[in-house]
Parts: sequence; structure tokens; C-alpha cells
Amino acid sequence: MAIDFSALKERFTQLLESFNLLNALSGALSRFLCAIGLKRLSRAVRTQEENGVNRHVLVRYLSKELFLYFFIAFLFFFMVFFVNQILLLAESILKKRVPIVDVLRLITYSLPFIIAQSAPFATLVGFLMCLGRLVTENEVLILRASGQGYKLILVPVLVLGLLISIVSFFVNDYLLPLGTIKYNRLQRTILTSNPAVELESNSIKRTNDKTLVIGQVHGENVSDMVFFDTDSDGGQRIIVAQNSVAKKASEPGVLMSIQMENPTVIFLDKSQKQDYDVLSAKSLLLNIFASSFFDNNTKVRPAEMTSLDLHREIKEMEKRDDVKPKDLNKYKLEYNKKFSIPFGSIFFAILALPLALLFGKHNGQTIGLIIGLFISVAYWAMMILGQIFGSRSGTNGVILMWLPNLVIGGAGLFFYTLLGHK
Repeated sequence: MAIDFSALKERFTQLLESFNLLNALSGALSRFLCAIGLKRLSRAVRTQEENGVNRHVLVRYLSKELFLYFFIAFLFFFMVFFVNQILLLAESILKKRVPIVDVLRLITYSLPFIIAQSAPFATLVGFLMCLGRLVTENEVLILRASGQGYKLILVPVLVLGLLISIVSFFVNDYLLPLGTIKYNRLQRTILTSNPAVELESNSIKRTNDKTLVIGQVHGENVSDMVFFDTDSDGGQRIIVAQNSVAKKASEPGVLMSIQMENPTVIFLDKSQKQDYDVLSAKSLLLNIFASSFFDNNTKVRPAEMTSLDLHREIKEMEKRDDVKPKDLNKYKLEYNKKFSIPFGSIFFAILALPLALLFGKHNGQTIGLIIGLFISVAYWAMMILGQIFGSRSGTNGVILMWLPNLVIGGAGLFFYTLLGHK
């Protein structure tokens, strides 16, 4: 087999020319930035150092490695959220004989939520494992020995972290509200066509002023059902039935109808607790309205809005005097959540670099995985607790939703300062 040396030589020459062209362009841009006074940016753009090391190749290599580890970590977190929030839901629905097509549609509509939640944590764990491996295998030491600084590694880390944040924001701001709307509509359709989906054995369903205690459920048959209700005057009603049948809705606005056999109804008056009325019958038809399970069937909820729609709604609510501060704060919480979660990737990227360089000398991949998972759990807990606390107490939503990112970013800058002293 003959080797065409002329072709190899031509190809090699083209590669050299392409690198020379790239270096020439970057050099021209570097000189221009230096001429206008941006000396630091000029040094960062330059791809050819005096010692002959091509920074473009190094940055491209680091970017490829970071993206590879990010993708692997993303698949890991995607599967964790998928199993935790989708398969468990699908399993409970499949038990009620819901068509498999509807189950697949529910899973599809939930994918934007999983993607938006997985991206920031994948950035942290993936970057930690990648940079930890570079430290363990002395690749960072070689870069330092060749005259390169940590800024060479910082550039692809920040750029890739920013790109992940932008893509994640698009998913969180556009695809997530769209998926949430379609998910809720399909869920209501399933509940209306098959009321047994909402009824689980030995469970309690609570709404604003109603409580439904459910015994054993076999298809549409329900045993030992107790219904607590409170009217507008404060009067209480308790309905008890040993056997009941859940039927499909027969009227608009009705989620399900429950046919109770031999029910007993007890009427209580708070003002006269010693007096009560008892009513018994052969059968009773109890209608459960959709508004009892869903806050409002017509008004779009904050989670179903884009950031632009939420901003407009918040401005309108601030002009009205009848809006409660807690209700306004819920919208502000959701608005800031649309930015804080996706752009958490850039804060995680800032933290990942110094942590990996400081603690990745031995078994960098393993240490990066352990530290990344620990920080991810702590970050997730801070986000959940902040949202719950803000909804209940009315504390400023801007502070609560951005506090975890500020903590992560502050820790990253602190460790980067320690790195500079080493």
C-alpha cells in the first residue's frame, strides 16, 4: 500500500497555514485592543505567546473536556429528576388504567422542568470532575510550567458556563411555562374522564375549606369515605358513607360525582356546639367541583408565565390597592426564580475552578463528584426553603431566590483568592 507523502505534506501545510492565519488575526485584534488601552483584554485574546504555545489549541481542548464532563453529569442528574418526578407519577397513574399515550404526553410535558433543574447542577459536578482530573494528571501543572496562568482555564470555564446559562434560561422561560400549561390541561382532562385517578387508597385530599378522607379504592368503588365541609357562614358538615362510587363529571365545572350509599350527614354550628343535626338517606350524590382541586381554572398561574408576562403582571399588581403583599411576593418569587436557577450555572462555574485546583490533587474526579453532589444538595435545599419561607412570610423574593447564587459566587471568589496566594 503506497503512502501519498505529497498529500500528507499538503494537508500539514494547510493546518500550519490555518493556525498561522488564526494567530495573525488574534494578534491583530490583540494589538488593536492594546492600542485603545485594553491591555488585559489584549493579553487574553492573544493566541500565540512568545514561548510558542498556541493558546487557541489549549482553550479548545479545555472547552471540549469541560463540555464532555458536563454532558455526562447532565445525563446523571436528568435521570435522577426523571425517576423521582416522572416515573413515580406515571406509575401511580398507570395503576388507574390511564391510556399509555396520555402517560407519555405527561412525561413529555415535564421534560423542560427536568432539563432546567439539571443544567446548573451538571455544570458544577461536570466542571469539578473535569478540572479535578486535569489537576490529578498534572495537566494543569504542565500548563503552569509552560508559562500559562489560571486565566487560560478560567476563560473556557466562564464562557461555557454562560452558554449553559443562556440555553437553560430559554428552556426555563419559554418551554417550561408551555409544558406546565399543557401538563395541567391534560391532567384535568384525565381527572374528568377518570375520577379514580385522583382517589388513592387510605389517603386524604385537602382543599381550601374541604377535606376528603378516603378508605380502600377498587376501581370506581370507594369504601369508608368521610367528607368534611365548611359553608360561608362557618357551619360545618360531615358526611360519612361506608360504600361509594366515583363517577365521571356530568356537568361543566364538576370534576367528579360521588354516589354515596346509606350516608349519614351531621350538621354542626360553631356558635352552638352542643346542638347538631343528623340526616340519613339511602343515597346521596356529592359533586366535587374542579375549583376545589385547582385554584383557578381561567387565570394563568405564575409558573405558566414567561418572565416578560410576569414582569407586566407584577407592574399591574403594584398599581392596584386590593392586592395582598403575600400574593405580590409570590409573583416576584417566581419571576426571580426564572433567572436565578438557569443562571446558577455561571455561579457554579466560578466555584468549580478554584475548588478543583485546591482539592483535586489526589483522585480529582472522585473528590469533584463528592463535593459537587454535596453542594448541589445544599443549594437545592436553600432554594426550596427560600421559596417556602418567602411564600409564607412574604419576605422579599429577590433576596431569597438570589441568595443561594450569591453564596456560591462569594465562595468561588473566596477560594479563587486563596488560589492566588498559593
